[in-house]
Amino acid sequence: MVNTQMKPVASLLLVLNFCMFVIVLGIGGWAMNRAIDHGFVIGPSFELPAHFSPIYFPMGNAATGFFVTFALIAGVVGAASCIAGLNHVRVWTADSMPAAASAATIAWTLTLLAAGFACKEIELHIRNARLRTMEAFLIILSVTQLLYIAAIHGGAGRI
Repeated sequence: MVNTQMKPVASLLLVLNFCMFVIVLGIGGWAMNRAIDHGFVIGPSFELPAHFSPIYFPMGNAATGFFVTFALIAGVVGAASCIAGLNHVRVWTADSMPAAASAATIAWTLTLLAAGFACKEIELHIRNARLRTMEAFLIILSVTQLLYIAAIHGGAGRI
């Protein structure tokens, strides 16, 4: 028998995390689209500019390219882990917990990586409001994802 006292907590965190990951994906998609549309333009002789970077972003600072790239990866994996978590919360058995926990742990580690780049971007100062929003969401997600992992592990205890 599994402990069902943590099921409402896990459900609330799951919905919260899913919504936040979707928002991160939306803002990250905007930033990536803007970088593609307004990045370096290669001239007719196909020579790269002197300081060409494949992850150049016209907004933000030197950490923005890394931050947005890893935020998009963390957002996709995080949203997928929420789908696996939805199945676990629906069934709430000891057999469904390992899949949800492992997916959530992978999403959490990628979120921590993106949050680390967010901290570096904050340190470098130059960024717009959308990037600040994405930074805040990823830092909050690094905590709420850890709480979600703790909640689903807390539900695995025997009564």
